[in-house]
Amino acid sequence: MKNEIIAVVGATGKTGVRVFTKLQQLGYMTRGLSRSSEIAFDWSDRATWGPALEGVSSAYVTYFPDLAVPQAESDMRDFTELAVAQGVKHLVLLSGRGEEGAERAENVVRTSGLEWNVVRASWFMQNFSESFMLDGLQSGELFLPEPKAEEPFIDVDDIADVAVAALTRLDLRNQLLEVTGPEILSFANCVGTIARVSDRDIGFQVLPVEAYLAAAKAEGLPDDIAWLMNELFVNVLDGRNEWTTDTVEQVLGRPARSFQGYVENTAKTGVWAAVGE
Repeated sequence: MKNEIIAVVGATGKTGVRVFTKLQQLGYMTRGLSRSSEIAFDWSDRATWGPALEGVSSAYVTYFPDLAVPQAESDMRDFTELAVAQGVKHLVLLSGRGEEGAERAENVVRTSGLEWNVVRASWFMQNFSESFMLDGLQSGELFLPEPKAEEPFIDVDDIADVAVAALTRLDLRNQLLEVTGPEILSFANCVGTIARVSDRDIGFQVLPVEAYLAAAKAEGLPDDIAWLMNELFVNVLDGRNEWTTDTVEQVLGRPARSFQGYVENTAKTGVWAAVGE
């Protein structure tokens, strides 16, 4: 298996970069795919798909911007048909928990005729340190649309470890792997933990989703990302995901990482230092 090429679609993303690095460390032949990679891959440019999959045996697939968007199902259908034609044997798809659009894309992969895995994940802990919430935390005041529920946030390193296991272990083939962190937390609780460990005063304010998105659009938020934010905060964060799984432990033989542990490790990097410090 180590002589077969494993592609990582989205190799510069939060999970992709980790999956790519872990596979390389384990000695697997890897092909990192992104819009800027040597062999380019762009979801919006189908001409890049064929060359990217040439000679590939397995692939870890992340979809941009998110499987929840309406275009995702059609793109995944065409992508999997091309993968079959190109001789790809196995796809591992990263999916979002509780997203109806994502589940439609999952079903495309599951019925493609390929060996498959779906890693269906809860909200990333790293959204607080590597994504849209970071600026607010650094400035000392985080504004979000008002969440209607709490969430079992998961460490992206756990997602990557489970994805690597799915790519490299035959006993896990053709399974849905739904992964969460070990506890259900509110956004306010998460911000409070970051503030306490970082020894900072960080405020947290919620706004009606319409007001939040109007302000964000005025500052340049693209319409497709605004749609996605509305989908996540209005529909996905409605309580449907307020439960945890033990999949990380079942697959890896160790418990999922805690939010407290994530914050303690991440704070050491200084990423949450106040702007200008």
